[in-house]
Amino acid sequence: MTQIILENARIFDGVSEECPEGMAVLVEDGRIREVSDRPIRANEAQRIDVDGKTLMPGLIDMHVHSYFSDLDPRVLNDRDAPYRTAYAIRKLGHALDCGFTTVRDIGGGDYPLAAAIADGLIRAPRFFYAGKILSMTGGHVDYRTPNEKHHTHGYCSCASLNWAGVIADGVDECIKAAREELRRGAHCIKIVASGGVMSPSDPIWMNQFREDEIRAIVQECLERRTYVAAHCLTSESTRRSVEFGVRCVEHATLIDAETAAFVAERGAYVVPTMAVLFSLVEQGPEMGLPRDRMDGLRAVYEDSMAGLDRMRSAGVKVAFGTDLLAGFYTQQCREFELRREVFTPLELLRQATSVGAEILMQSGKLGCVQPDAHADLIVVDGDPLEDIGLLAADGRNLDLIMRGGEIIKNRLNQRRNE
Repeated sequence: MTQIILENARIFDGVSEECPEGMAVLVEDGRIREVSDRPIRANEAQRIDVDGKTLMPGLIDMHVHSYFSDLDPRVLNDRDAPYRTAYAIRKLGHALDCGFTTVRDIGGGDYPLAAAIADGLIRAPRFFYAGKILSMTGGHVDYRTPNEKHHTHGYCSCASLNWAGVIADGVDECIKAAREELRRGAHCIKIVASGGVMSPSDPIWMNQFREDEIRAIVQECLERRTYVAAHCLTSESTRRSVEFGVRCVEHATLIDAETAAFVAERGAYVVPTMAVLFSLVEQGPEMGLPRDRMDGLRAVYEDSMAGLDRMRSAGVKVAFGTDLLAGFYTQQCREFELRREVFTPLELLRQATSVGAEILMQSGKLGCVQPDAHADLIVVDGDPLEDIGLLAADGRNLDLIMRGGEIIKNRLNQRRNE
């Protein structure tokens, strides 16, 4: 039985603005066993002096694509699984070093990658995944160009996107597609409910999937005691998705005030993704993005910060996500700097901890510092409630990173009980 005691800590618990000082946390076999304002007695425990710094839950990124090593998904398909896996190992390792102890892969992640992480073969955060993305024919994850004549019949993986998505048309195909991804271990189901800027044949304003198709997918997830997440850029796609039972909206970049109020009233969640948008607008041309894609990106970019402000004003439950593709994954922590223009440090800390845990249905287990929670913890050299920029430095201000009780990084003094 491995015991570690973190002493003399100032604790942010994932929710409260009040951060008690002089606290001690006992970690035992990967979980938090005790949180106390008094010294904890435990024979043979390894003791680590936090030195009054901020001990808080590990960060949660709710929107990653582990395999997305190129901006062109067709290039990804040609690279095949070994290349995509090598990229995922580097990307997930970087996330862990930045203090992200949990990620949700919301399109493309699969059971083999999850199993390799669980078995300790890959150095990575705790891993939740949505499996392959469900798209209708001509939807945002149908990457075939208009010139291609390939057709799919029934539920199958289209040859041009078989690493990340499936085509499903009609209620029966949608049900079968959802059931198949859930059978493969998906923790939730991701659908594309609006057009996007990175696909060739669907305008941003286009709503995708019919009401009966979305409701059928939602029902399959409810039976599995999980939920549906939907890619939505526009207000209309966001509203109809939430109305039809979608629990978590990804992006919602162009959301208006009325829709934000509707989402808040329904209790749905939104995962904005600012870092990818700003990075693509800045560096897209040099990365080879065609002009029409850049025009679409700029149109979305121009209203993105206003969308965040509308969500905040309406009281929408917002979580932290980045959606960084290709080589942009190194800008993961930039999301804090961008969001700080709208949200307070406390709001951002909640987004990156307890709100993410709520979406994952892991409240009390992740995103918190309390007994019986997973010992996924970081120690910040400074006060992130005063300066959220401390978390935007790629882990340089983190003196300790712990995932499941395993010490990933430690710059603090430690000793054994005498």
